[in-house]
Amino acid sequence: MTGPRTSRYARDVAVVAFAQSDHLRRTDELSEVEMVMPVLHEVLAATGLKAGEIGFTCSGSSDYLAGRAFSFTMTLDGVGAWPPISESHVEMDGAWALYEAWVKIQTGEADTALVYSYGKSSPGSLRDVLTRQLDPYYLAPLWPDAVALAALQAQALIDAGETDESALAAIAARSRADAATNPHAQLRGAVPQGDYEVRPLRTGDCPPVGDGAAAVVLAAGDLARQLCERPAWITGIDHRIEAHGPGLRDLTDSPSTRTAAQHAGVFDAPVDTAELHAPFSSQEVVLRKALGLGDTDTETGTDTDTGTGTDTGTDTGTGAGTGTGPGTVAVNPSGGALAANPMMAAGLIRIGEAAARIHRGTSDRAVAHATSGPCLQQNLVAVLEGDPR
Repeated sequence: MTGPRTSRYARDVAVVAFAQSDHLRRTDELSEVEMVMPVLHEVLAATGLKAGEIGFTCSGSSDYLAGRAFSFTMTLDGVGAWPPISESHVEMDGAWALYEAWVKIQTGEADTALVYSYGKSSPGSLRDVLTRQLDPYYLAPLWPDAVALAALQAQALIDAGETDESALAAIAARSRADAATNPHAQLRGAVPQGDYEVRPLRTGDCPPVGDGAAAVVLAAGDLARQLCERPAWITGIDHRIEAHGPGLRDLTDSPSTRTAAQHAGVFDAPVDTAELHAPFSSQEVVLRKALGLGDTDTETGTDTDTGTGTDTGTDTGTGAGTGTGPGTVAVNPSGGALAANPMMAAGLIRIGEAAARIHRGTSDRAVAHATSGPCLQQNLVAVLEGDPR
């Protein structure tokens, strides 16, 4: 068997298919099962596998969003749990469900895995719901919402001289411009920065609230090559966590992201794509520094994948932008979380988007990042590579 270029694990595992829903502000007419089922059908159809041929199934979601305990069991109706299946669930973003599935395959207990995640944020106030992830004794009773905490992080970056409001606006503009070619994005093209949500963050610096789902299929070894013409091999994956209290951390840096990147092998060779789960424009500044991707710039070049193996976007910036000039890294060519941020699925989408570029031949070595918790508290980093051309 010919494996990926830099495998460091017992088994070679790849993302062989990725699908996602159209991300919308509201999906009142759809139940969670109805929202997830078309995505599951699409991702399985891409491989030719049937649900009964999947060795392991793992999902990621949040009962807090659904407003009822064990809500994830309902979506198993969309998977089909008969004949009985091997199944698990994480109360996390689907990127962590992917990690569990990857471990399951590494142990040899499965050769394939279906990973899916979803979130409907529209039924309630997401800013209020997210306060429930804070320390229940000291922080949660104060009700500091996710936007307020992100604003503290943004202000810390500005005070440290690492960014300013115009640079943050440029990140938001570039992300929405890149999303113009993403049919699944919730916000595409020119979007006004708007008024301050919490100073210094304006509406354009914050992610849209919406509903959505995503799914990937993992496969091991030669089976991956049978299911996908150019598999996206997971050559490194790691996740780390920082102190729970935001006041105990330096909000201008993300050592957990850097440590996860080191253990995943990000710095072993150059990457050409970076899909970063940065729900706020200021968080891209932090993640770029932690991953060694260089400073942000003000270019607004677009990335237009044609599906033919060639990337025709242009880069007119001078920093580490999202274009395709020599030595550049395409950062969030899908538009990232600023264009669509379905809770519990946005991190898995970063992995899926990076894998899809490898499938199409527009990327050879990509880094995908997922986060959870306030101010980049928990971070997962994966390196995906395609076979040599």
